[in-house]
Amino acid sequence: MSSARIFDVGSIREDFPILCREVHGKPLVYFDTASSAQRPLQVIGAVDDFYRRHNANVHRGVHSLSQEATDLYEGARGKLARFINANSEREIVFTRGTTEAVNLVAQSFLRPRLQPGDEILVSHMEHHANIVPWQMLCEQTGAVLKVIPINNRGELEMEALPGLLSERVKLLGLVHISNALGTINPVAEVCRLAKSWDIPVLIDGAQAIPHGPVDVQALGCDFYCLSGHKMYGPTGIGALWAREATLEAMPPWQGGGEMILKVTFEQSTWNDVPAKFEAGTPHIAGAVGLGAAVDYLSSFDPVEMVSHEKQVLDYATGKLEEIDGLRIIGTAGNKAGVISFIIDDIHPHDLGTVIDHHGIALRTGHHCAMPVMQFFGVPATARVSFGLYNTRQEVDALIEALHSTRGMFA
Repeated sequence: MSSARIFDVGSIREDFPILCREVHGKPLVYFDTASSAQRPLQVIGAVDDFYRRHNANVHRGVHSLSQEATDLYEGARGKLARFINANSEREIVFTRGTTEAVNLVAQSFLRPRLQPGDEILVSHMEHHANIVPWQMLCEQTGAVLKVIPINNRGELEMEALPGLLSERVKLLGLVHISNALGTINPVAEVCRLAKSWDIPVLIDGAQAIPHGPVDVQALGCDFYCLSGHKMYGPTGIGALWAREATLEAMPPWQGGGEMILKVTFEQSTWNDVPAKFEAGTPHIAGAVGLGAAVDYLSSFDPVEMVSHEKQVLDYATGKLEEIDGLRIIGTAGNKAGVISFIIDDIHPHDLGTVIDHHGIALRTGHHCAMPVMQFFGVPATARVSFGLYNTRQEVDALIEALHSTRGMFA
């Protein structure tokens, strides 16, 4: 990409003001990007500029500020559509994030189609956001939730999948990249197998969207869900992608302003997609910030970005494997920048508390993936997760802190 910005981690780190601060008197090392990425100045500035210069409600307003706000809001929709190779910006529905996008599909698309005894298929490595909405739907309809197994490396048991597919399965939900394990799933292959049974596929793309190119058409899925705060954008904003014909066939999920064309006390008629699914005043500044995050990610050569994160991942994996008593949970052959681990005789929460005093932010707990913890027989893990701003030097700081912590608990 000749127009791409040179991928220099030093200059990239200058884009993120929070990385200049100290925690407990130590330089901040942020290894919690899988939970929520930090924000570059380009995103912070876009949101600030919106509130300072363009703040107004979108659509229908004839005054200049409303028209400017509408252009920015819809412009962000267009940026995201191009970023994931959607056919049209009309295929992008803004939501509060991945969780709301999954619930929208559950209640609008799938619930009207379900009968008692029908099946919904998910994997054993799902985030709660791609489990609980389907459980609720099963309770409401009499459908049954089935699970694709995983192996001890934290990979899908692909050989088991064909035996789970049948005409009873009305939707398959799968995480693109596991937030707890870092596993990159063979999404295109799963979609191909599901299509042989005409089974719609929903992909939880929250972890995948910031770590490399996503092409929804090439993947072959029916729904793709994402969150802005995972991809260096604001919290409280995300999107659902689906084909325009699919969205048009789905009934509204929430009622109110903007999603209607005409309202009387006798009857209401619905707006066109995607407005039909965006009831009420939207998170306008969040969408503007999301658009800026798309611009930011698009400024880099994706090959260079993926390569950098892979180098940090491989370096950290090798260093962690050298620590006595440390066990990595999730050793898939194809991984993104996530490492979950436990250390003998140290509870992950205690580990995280001590590590924080070294200025290092990592995540401890079940990571909203309790079935994964149950599968590996652990109550929780410590998790380090990487973004485009992380370095080998920060990994070295982590390793030093872990050795120090082991000495405290010896």
